[in-house]
Amino acid sequence: MRRDHRKKPSGVGIKGIGAYVPEAFLTNSDLERMVDTSDQWITERTGIKKRHKANPEQATSDLAREAALKAIADAGIKPTDLDIIIVGTATPDMFFPSTACLVQKEIGATKAAAFDISAACSGFLYGLSIAEDFVRAGKYENILVVGAETLTRILDWSDRTTCVLFGDGAGAAVVGRVGDGHGIISTFLGSDGSMGDLLKLPAGGSRMPATEETVRKRLHYVKMEGNKLFKAAVKAMVNAATKVLDDSGYRSQDLDLLVTHQANIRIIDATAKRIDISDEKVYRNVHEYGNTSAASIPIALAEAKQKGMLRDGMLVELVAFGGGLTWASVLMVW
Repeated sequence: MRRDHRKKPSGVGIKGIGAYVPEAFLTNSDLERMVDTSDQWITERTGIKKRHKANPEQATSDLAREAALKAIADAGIKPTDLDIIIVGTATPDMFFPSTACLVQKEIGATKAAAFDISAACSGFLYGLSIAEDFVRAGKYENILVVGAETLTRILDWSDRTTCVLFGDGAGAAVVGRVGDGHGIISTFLGSDGSMGDLLKLPAGGSRMPATEETVRKRLHYVKMEGNKLFKAAVKAMVNAATKVLDDSGYRSQDLDLLVTHQANIRIIDATAKRIDISDEKVYRNVHEYGNTSAASIPIALAEAKQKGMLRDGMLVELVAFGGGLTWASVLMVW
């Protein structure tokens, strides 16, 4: 596509952003006392220094509620102005009712429909794409999209390959009309179920209901094939990032900010290098929060805005991958 034929923003985008992480956290030094690992090993392989951990009385909906209220306030609206609530999560409070319905109750969004989506770490971007389509179609005005996780509840703390990676947190965005020259330009969603075994939680569903045996075999915890997942993740993120740029007539050099899923510093750096974007335009906070799955991108956006790194008129790309496998990208003018 010729650069003078760039796609224009849809006028639908993020009106408000908010994030919440629990106060408690685990450092690499804490993990050294829990499992056979070291700060050096974790830092070199992942870039993670600490991860936040929900209190025993906190569930995913509690974290989601706090992030949602911040996003609603940032958008300058009331909970009763919301038309839909979409929550992306791999760690819902329970199978049903949906976490979105629980959030709807807690924030008093009495006029909103509510549902969850399951796309693992890509969940927030899947929700963002759905919300943009709903608003652009003219049927709804304000949609709350939340990515929220309590991943520390599904970790095997004796498995050093997984327990060092994940943390808890939530991020939320209000999607609606943002005016000419702003908003989402293009979105892309993808998946490959043939690689679903690379990252999964085997037991607890209809395929393998909870039994004494599944508990004894520790099948209710995250299982991951790290090396294979790394290669698949980088390929998927690069393809997704390139797709929305090509479809919109932009180049990576045009970007003002790249916000990727914060899974692993090596994946982030490899993705940025392959799409050829300068280092100072890549947002990184994986050292502070670890992998918070669907929450990672909205947490990063909220933090970047707070730090003054996300400003009006910036060309921003968001890109994620997750279990499924799923991947997604969004290009927007902030």
